[in-house]
Amino acid sequence: MSGRLEGRRREQLSLAGHHEIVVVGGGSAGISVASRLRRRGREVCVIDPAVTHYYQPLWTLVGGGCASMADSGRPQASVMPKGATWIRRAARDIDPARRRVTLEDGTAIDYERLVVCPGVQTDWDAIPGVRPALATPFAASNYARDLAPKTWELIRNMRSGTAIFTMPTGPIKCGGAPQKIAYLACDHWRRHGVLKDIRVVLVMPTPAMFGIEVFARELERVAAGYGIEVRLDSELTEVDPIGRQVVIANNATGTTDSITYDMLHVVAPQSAPDWIKASPIADPHSSAGWVDIDRHTLRHNRFPDIFALGDVGSTPNAKTGAAVRKQAPVVVDNLLATLAARPPTARYNGYGSCPLTTSRRTVLLAEFDYTGHHTSSFPIIDTTRPRRDMWYLKRYGLPFFYWHMMLTGRA
Repeated sequence: MSGRLEGRRREQLSLAGHHEIVVVGGGSAGISVASRLRRRGREVCVIDPAVTHYYQPLWTLVGGGCASMADSGRPQASVMPKGATWIRRAARDIDPARRRVTLEDGTAIDYERLVVCPGVQTDWDAIPGVRPALATPFAASNYARDLAPKTWELIRNMRSGTAIFTMPTGPIKCGGAPQKIAYLACDHWRRHGVLKDIRVVLVMPTPAMFGIEVFARELERVAAGYGIEVRLDSELTEVDPIGRQVVIANNATGTTDSITYDMLHVVAPQSAPDWIKASPIADPHSSAGWVDIDRHTLRHNRFPDIFALGDVGSTPNAKTGAAVRKQAPVVVDNLLATLAARPPTARYNGYGSCPLTTSRRTVLLAEFDYTGHHTSSFPIIDTTRPRRDMWYLKRYGLPFFYWHMMLTGRA
């Protein structure tokens, strides 16, 4: 009992104080940065109300029946770096002029340097009908913790009809996930002999299956092998949950089409949290409200005491955990440089990675940077083709690396 009381005292003392470095967000970005700072002996305060920390890349496999939701989560306390001050509240405002973060209960936290990484929000209401559709037995989304297991239930129980998988316009977490689940579903249906009785429609807003040609060509082959009807330059604009119909707009031709579905896996648009959008640190040229940072130094373009990384940043790279892994050391090096009155010289090159599950046993590992070129971490093997070894990396290697290396600041 005394230990718990002492913990509460430490938390209360920290709630109305000043910290050298404050990190807003305790996801992959926030914990990685805080761990690296603690390893370098710095005092750091993490603001995050989460009880459980989730390895969200696993949710695609949860939806595909290849992992359980329990596999993806651990107590937030278990990943918080030793010695860090943890304020278990949500931030609701940033005042860069006063160098102050205000919490949801009105408590003010002052800082010398601020790292902003609260992640993104899913705008379920941006497409009419999506939210009520998800409340029916016919629609799900791997982008929500409570809905990913439902995706697997829909896939497992489907024997015929029309299945639609959609991807929204604009940056989202793990841009490959909307098509990954389509391939996992098709592989399952083919193994059970029912794929021939299911019309599969994949709706993508982009002009190609992927932004790098070598991967786009391979994914075209994968989709064709499953008989997937791919609709490029298209997006979901409306859902009728009662009639089980979607409206698909073709942005290239300006036409629309209505399709009746038996299963819908929907990915809604994503943006910075509303309170970030309304703050002075948001990019004034971005309707999504991304934090306005330099793409290489990850330092704020207008407020030099602020850095940001992860999904909430305005950098034009893919929003992936792999990007966070490369961004975290850049933020830490540049932040500490500014505290020592030195210019920030560490640079992030836009690296990102997308392990694209093409079946229940194969993965195509796409790696790239700001130049849009393939930047493989495994130059002696061909990762531009679906591989069994990359499946084991995705399912087992990367989660182990995440929990034991990335979050602890070791890599």
